[in-house]
Amino acid sequence: MALMPSLFLGHGSPMYAIEPNQYTDQWGQLGQSMPTPSSILILSAHWYTPGIHLTAMAHPSTIHDFGGFPQALFNIQYPAPGSPQLAEQVQQLIAPLAPDTQLDEAEWGLDHGAWSVLKYLYPQANIPCVQMSIDLHRSPAEHFALAQLLQPLRHAGVLLLASGNVVHNLSQLQRAANAPSAPWASQFNDIFKAKLLAGDYASLINWHNLGESAQMSIPSAEHYLPAIYTMGSALPSEKMALIADGIEMSAISMLSFGFGFGFGFGVGIN
Repeated sequence: MALMPSLFLGHGSPMYAIEPNQYTDQWGQLGQSMPTPSSILILSAHWYTPGIHLTAMAHPSTIHDFGGFPQALFNIQYPAPGSPQLAEQVQQLIAPLAPDTQLDEAEWGLDHGAWSVLKYLYPQANIPCVQMSIDLHRSPAEHFALAQLLQPLRHAGVLLLASGNVVHNLSQLQRAANAPSAPWASQFNDIFKAKLLAGDYASLINWHNLGESAQMSIPSAEHYLPAIYTMGSALPSEKMALIADGIEMSAISMLSFGFGFGFGFGVGIN
């Protein structure tokens, strides 16, 4: 079975789900360029919980976990099937580091950090999906170690998909059309790319040591940590490629990258 990719997609505004743009176009092209996965394990910045939870229902709900947006956004449904079998497999894989992982059969589903990108990657919503929460009590290094335990899934036809934003500071948003990138946002976005290119994951795990631009870009960790999972689930010496890049509304990075897909797509980094 072909090795499936591990991806990090900067998901940006929920409005992208109803307002296609250059980033959503790239997600759609990416979905068409990859082998079709048997199932998808997704981590979203918007399921940030004490402990780790896995959706384990046959039919996960489409969760509209936001307010103040147009009704058209609340009308979106992404009726992908679930996979209780994959949820149990993940639970077993991470048991050495997370023996208390809980299977959620009713409460959660697919939140907008998941379905807003999945609807472009796989618009037919026909691939089984399991969402894994991000444990708010764990350190970045612990998240990286958990991600390493997920590597075998990629050999079993499972796409690993993480969704967040490397730069995400809502207090600094500028909503004017074509608002310029904040200098600190561009600076940290460039630092992240350089460290990623160099394979210096240790520096990105210890992002608190990367200066003031990192502190401004990551006022809270939930949107950054999904990127840690993509780095951790990469195989040794595996090449990385950029999928998309850009700063939106001055303070949101749309940087997306991954491992295990062809360099004919996106911007290759060798």
